[in-house]
Amino acid sequence: MKFNVNVKQGVEVKVIYEDTITCEVLSKLVSTKLFEAKLGQMYIHLLEDGNLVVYLGLGKEKELSLKDLRVTFYNFAKKLIDSNIQEIAMDIPKINGLCSYKTALNIAEGMLCSEYTYDIFKTQKKVSQELVVNYNVNPEKYQKVVEGIKEAKCIVNGMFLTRNLVNQPANVIYPESLAKIVQEEFKHSNVNVQIYGLEEIKELNMHAFLNVARASSKEPKLIVIEYLNDSSSTEKIGLIGKGVTYDSGGLAIKPAASMVTMYDDMGGSATVIGAIKALANANVKCNVVGVVAACENMISGDAYRNGDIIESMSGKTIEIINTDAEGRLTLADAIYYATSHLECTKVIDIATLTGACVSALGEQVSGIVTNNQDFYHQLEEASVKAQEYLHLFPNLPYYENMNKSEVADIKNSGGKYGGAITAGLFVGSFLAKDVPWLHIDIAGTAYISTPYDCNVKGATGSMVKTLYYLMKN
Repeated sequence: MKFNVNVKQGVEVKVIYEDTITCEVLSKLVSTKLFEAKLGQMYIHLLEDGNLVVYLGLGKEKELSLKDLRVTFYNFAKKLIDSNIQEIAMDIPKINGLCSYKTALNIAEGMLCSEYTYDIFKTQKKVSQELVVNYNVNPEKYQKVVEGIKEAKCIVNGMFLTRNLVNQPANVIYPESLAKIVQEEFKHSNVNVQIYGLEEIKELNMHAFLNVARASSKEPKLIVIEYLNDSSSTEKIGLIGKGVTYDSGGLAIKPAASMVTMYDDMGGSATVIGAIKALANANVKCNVVGVVAACENMISGDAYRNGDIIESMSGKTIEIINTDAEGRLTLADAIYYATSHLECTKVIDIATLTGACVSALGEQVSGIVTNNQDFYHQLEEASVKAQEYLHLFPNLPYYENMNKSEVADIKNSGGKYGGAITAGLFVGSFLAKDVPWLHIDIAGTAYISTPYDCNVKGATGSMVKTLYYLMKN
């Protein structure tokens, strides 16, 4: 999709409010109920000279929100493509007191998201003509609109990278291939990527990570992504993404039906990669380090077992209650590494961690555990800008006590109650320093069964935008 600003060319698009219809043509359409300017309603009108005019309804002006704009223009772009309209000219007025920058960003984001298809493995792909969008505004707002569209492109590119990584199966995305993709994505940027192999991981004493990885024939990789773009700041935020590229459950094996989409269990790592991609493309001033402990959780004669007591990089011992609670083990070593070796001043871990979170919150809300309310409020503000939903779980000694082991320092499953919370607190207990920390469980939101908003079925790129706005602000 190509955007131009203030180019008067293509099929004319008129955006119409439901409560400001005045012209005769539109009044006739309303009377016949062909077009009533309801939010998202579209009508293609053939003029006497043979040209087309497309009317797009925006509902009632005072009720219109940025989310309405984003979703409406997402669906609008899909309809234009289906109608084989290849170029449009939209005159965008001042909308409900919204600034030109945010208006352009949300319109562009919605329209760009309409292009996403996952057909990598289709031998016959649907081919559509590129849609050219000529976005016309008051000349005084030209630069703001250009900047808004540019930022939307950066964000959507990051989201699409995340979606593609999560959607691809485990025979394509495994630790080594994931590491190579990361190197390729950032090789022409100011992002530094370091890849550590098996022997180097052993030297770091990442025992918890290695125990999860040891049954797989695929060698684990520790992927470190440094985007240090603000020399004036001493703050360095660690983004720790769960990178289990396939999760069989280990010896606590999952049912067959539950394993089919377990290639998506690296959704946390894909989110970190996509967020840093968006930040780098937009040249955002911040210092971020991504850490991904990438491996598979498989079965073999050498697999770790329920009942084992293993070590971790921190020195803590862990009683293994369930080999299918593996993601928190990889995150334990990764978060300790980020706070002990990389000197991160704040840390966020993000993971498709628990079915308990999905049961509690469904597919549109991510679950949060934190040790710092101020840091959470910053994330919450960013999520509002991103139009993504969060729910803060309680952090109480009651839940922390559930992780206590009688035979080791901690156990990797706190039982059936409060599972999303105990899992998060397990990860947080491996911080090397007392720094602000957020745990984000995207088990429900990273990969969905039912489309909503601008998301198709499958991978969503959830939380890429929220992390982007958090780092930016």
